[in-house]
Amino acid sequence: MAQFEVLTQNNVNFVEIMLDNETVKAESGAMRYMLGDIEMVSKMPGIGGFLKAKVTGETIFRPTYTGTGKLVLEPSLRDFYELELAGETLILDQGAYWASDGAVEISAKRNKLMSGTVSGEGLFQTSASGHGSVIICSPGPIEAIDMVNDRLVVDGSFAVARTDSLKFSVQKSSKGLIGSMTSGEGLVNVLEGSGRVYLAPIPNQNVVMEEVMRSAVYGMTRK
Repeated sequence: MAQFEVLTQNNVNFVEIMLDNETVKAESGAMRYMLGDIEMVSKMPGIGGFLKAKVTGETIFRPTYTGTGKLVLEPSLRDFYELELAGETLILDQGAYWASDGAVEISAKRNKLMSGTVSGEGLFQTSASGHGSVIICSPGPIEAIDMVNDRLVVDGSFAVARTDSLKFSVQKSSKGLIGSMTSGEGLVNVLEGSGRVYLAPIPNQNVVMEEVMRSAVYGMTRK
């Protein structure tokens, strides 16, 4: 399989992929440069591909890169992490997918109507299945939580990825309506069962500064 490496230069993160007669997929527009005998192919998806892209909010085209050489992807202020799939399925937050081994199938997972609508995760989320590496993009450091017949309550949508074995729902933060309103939490995302969750509860300093600058520019334009 291809060799993925997450690198950092000048506080900016990027992914380098070494190919030895292998194939990888990447998010549309993610390529920075290719070195060696590598062919990029971007195929027009079928109707199913268009529909999946529409409902997940992800891009329609995901080019493949096949051959031998080095592929370097676009840098970002966000963090990149390599996750290994061993036959399982990961459900990814919107915008979290960045690249993967060619054998990994990228598709869509449907959430329940109410949970997807009010959770901020959306009615459909991107799924990655099979064997190989998946590179995810995260706003900050990843914390992996292993659950065994357990229940995890998350205030917000900072669960970057989770195994498909976990049940996802949106619930009130307390049993009573008044309690939920007065707690300041309201509705929360709940994960139940056995599996693994990848959380990014604290954004890195670059993402924080980016948000501060965006808020400042927005405030100036409103005046």
